[in-house]
Amino acid sequence: MFTILYQTMKNVLFFFTIFSVLNICALNAQINKSTQQKSFVVRGEVIDAETNIPIPKVNVEVLGGQYTTTNLSGRFAVKAKLEDQLVIKSEDFYTVYYTIKSDEFITIRVENAKKQDLLKNGLKNQQTLSFNALLDSAKFYLKKDAQKSISFVSQALEPQPKKIISKTQSSKAFEVLGDINLYWNLPDLAIDNYKRSLQTTADADITIKLAKAFSKNKSYQESISLYNNLLLGDLSASQKVEVYEGLGDTYKAIDDGVKSVFNYQKGLDVAKENKITPKITNLISKIGEAFAQSGATQEAEAYFDKSLKRAQTETKQRAASEKNKVADFYNKNRNYNKEIQLREETLEELNNIETNKAMEEALSPQRQNYKIANAFVAQNKYNEAIPYLEKSIAEASKNNDLVVKKDAMRKLSEIYRDIGAFNKATESYQKYVEVVDELYVKKEQELSQAARFNKEITQKQNRIISLENERKLNESRYKLAFENQELIERNSKIQRWIIISLAIIISLLIFAAYSQYKNIKQQKLANNLLALKSLRTQMNPHFIFNALNSVNSFIAVNDERAANKYLSDFSLLMRAVLENSDENFISLEKEVELLQLYTKLEQFRFQDKFDYTFNVDKDLNLTEFSIPPMLLQPYVENAVWHGLRYKKKKGSLQIEFKKVDAKTVKITILDDGIGRAKSKASKTENQKKQKSKGMGNTQKRIAILNRMYKGKIDVTITDAFNSGEGTKVTLFLKKD
Repeated sequence: MFTILYQTMKNVLFFFTIFSVLNICALNAQINKSTQQKSFVVRGEVIDAETNIPIPKVNVEVLGGQYTTTNLSGRFAVKAKLEDQLVIKSEDFYTVYYTIKSDEFITIRVENAKKQDLLKNGLKNQQTLSFNALLDSAKFYLKKDAQKSISFVSQALEPQPKKIISKTQSSKAFEVLGDINLYWNLPDLAIDNYKRSLQTTADADITIKLAKAFSKNKSYQESISLYNNLLLGDLSASQKVEVYEGLGDTYKAIDDGVKSVFNYQKGLDVAKENKITPKITNLISKIGEAFAQSGATQEAEAYFDKSLKRAQTETKQRAASEKNKVADFYNKNRNYNKEIQLREETLEELNNIETNKAMEEALSPQRQNYKIANAFVAQNKYNEAIPYLEKSIAEASKNNDLVVKKDAMRKLSEIYRDIGAFNKATESYQKYVEVVDELYVKKEQELSQAARFNKEITQKQNRIISLENERKLNESRYKLAFENQELIERNSKIQRWIIISLAIIISLLIFAAYSQYKNIKQQKLANNLLALKSLRTQMNPHFIFNALNSVNSFIAVNDERAANKYLSDFSLLMRAVLENSDENFISLEKEVELLQLYTKLEQFRFQDKFDYTFNVDKDLNLTEFSIPPMLLQPYVENAVWHGLRYKKKKGSLQIEFKKVDAKTVKITILDDGIGRAKSKASKTENQKKQKSKGMGNTQKRIAILNRMYKGKIDVTITDAFNSGEGTKVTLFLKKD
């Protein structure tokens, strides 16, 4: 009896301690948030880095906020917050990005664009570099600096006096450009560039790269078709191995284990027959992976044993990589002893490797120690797991790996809790919360950098395409001049040849006009797609920010259980949202599922404010219609946040999907909230100045879609009742 009472008191003490820590963390988060959100006037100047001369009329913009220009003294003043990003741009220099760290006066030093080119590339005279030298430089920077690598390709294609770019050279340039895109995970751009390369050169190696790009872009059928066509042609032994391996990878990606193993085995047979040693180990390992994915555990284990033995005879990094892969296999099959043994050996291999810069993330010491600890925890061997978690945390701190550090901190806190070391559990959990906050800030910065990176890469890509079009036009002009010169020199039949020449000229002009029109049309389409993608990437952070505010409110009122329940449902919604973030359209069925989950979360937060219903016409097949992801959510969000939550009595939200005809569906979002007029009147002066980012982005997306698809979506927003209360959103969606 005494033992039970003692254990109960320990549990109560632990939960009280954790509860106190959460309160402190929540209070700190609120203080930090209020500090960061406080706006102030940022003052500064823009000057030339070499001469210190102020630069007037420079565009200064707060990312997502206010905009201004420098005066005649090069100075500016703009309203912003801590951690906001300033964008300083002009035609005279490269765009500069500056993160605001304080309210002190700042000085932005910029350099002339032409000078920057010379400094970056180490060139005194760019025209002295040959085409091949520029492409070699592009290949050298391919895995180090994508923008610099693309700049070298652009220089190689730049038109210059006495410099003619041949079709073969153009093909090589676009092949290198495709390699850059593929390495930096831009398969859609890689596909376009490989196709341009193949327009002038039918090369099997480039075609293999194109098939890989299709597979990475999830265009699996195009990839399979291209690989099979390659097998019908004349290939070298190494090319055959590449094709069979690529087919195996593609079939594995679509969960066709039989065809995956078949093609890997065909590639392995060719590699063995021609003694292509590096590929043999890789293909044996991939056969093991394919068997494991299909559930054939014994066959997978047999192949993994072979790959381990072969990898041990190769480089230490290759051996470590294979041991890590096989350890993951044993983990999935709960053979923890073998997993731990392989990971220990992997750590020994890593200690003998001089540098880990080129390694994949899974091979890091912090990741291996964390996985060993997890294997011990799975066997309830907590004391054995603790040292490995501590090593993992130490390595993660040294290598600035916040993701692993976060996971290891949380796991360590849970172990201390389970073994009754509540003080250590509390301390570890508090450190875990601090790492989570730091990781959140880092992820936000990475999202911003990724968006900027994609934008700059696309701009450089468009520049190179325009250079290629210019090259083709110059080539046509050269041919035309040569033909005209021949016509002048001829003595006989001049009249007939003049007519022929005129016909050729007219044809070339028509072709050039048509090509220009087609390019402009494609450019408009590309710009629209890029704008949609940009708006879509803005929707996710906006939505995540609003949802995390809800979690923060639960923590603020000390409702940990509600916060946990909300986070559980929120994680399901986030996963679905992120899975659809790269899609231009999803089925209406998926959008309804996302909307139901989101509405459920909002009702959970405002339980006493409203009830909701979803009505779907029984004659409506939701899978037949497609809709941009997260298009309807901002309307539901407005209904809840600006209408229903201010209503004194419990409100109602009705969402209806009704079939109008075979090609049209009517979507109605009806609430009986306070209405648009009262909502606008109840806003503070500060709220009136702010605009709804979600609704603004939604309106822009609809406008772009209607330009592209000619009235695909029609939206009207009206008062629901004559009294001015309630809001009714009616949206008509048409099939493609």
